[in-house]
Amino acid sequence: MLGVRRDGRVYVGPSPIQGEGTFAAIDIRKGERIFAIDDSNVVPEGVSHETAELKHRHHCDDIAGGKKVILGESDGCINHSCEPNLARRTVDGVRYEIALRDIRAGEELTHDYCINGGGDTVWKCNCVSGRCRRTIHSDFFHLPLDLQLEYLQLLDDWFVEENRGRVEALRS
Repeated sequence: MLGVRRDGRVYVGPSPIQGEGTFAAIDIRKGERIFAIDDSNVVPEGVSHETAELKHRHHCDDIAGGKKVILGESDGCINHSCEPNLARRTVDGVRYEIALRDIRAGEELTHDYCINGGGDTVWKCNCVSGRCRRTIHSDFFHLPLDLQLEYLQLLDDWFVEENRGRVEALRS
């Protein structure tokens, strides 16, 4: 295993999806908090998502207040999948990677980047899951309606609060 991190729970290695990925080093149970996310590396205002990712070689993530953070090594290498096995949730003020289902040791950890996502970034998907949408638009509200409804339970509280009207319209 390459680069074991986070108390031996995950490691970073070559990904069949894209570049480097984060993988489970141990079996992980559904609902388990895998690790806390360090949100201290805020992208300066005016710097684009893409520029920050190129400079730091890790993914960025949206957080409350329209801010973006550069993720650390393990969480910054989690690739997108249209059939994710993780979601990011805030619990008592700390964001965690939480398993959406049981994950086996050696399996790549993935997110659907559109959950809690905004903006106008569009890219070709490489996830090859049975649910692959092929072209991804970063904004949650650009997802197909049935997927928005499925993902409602995965939205973080800050995202719901900042998009209250649109989220309530989906719930009604």
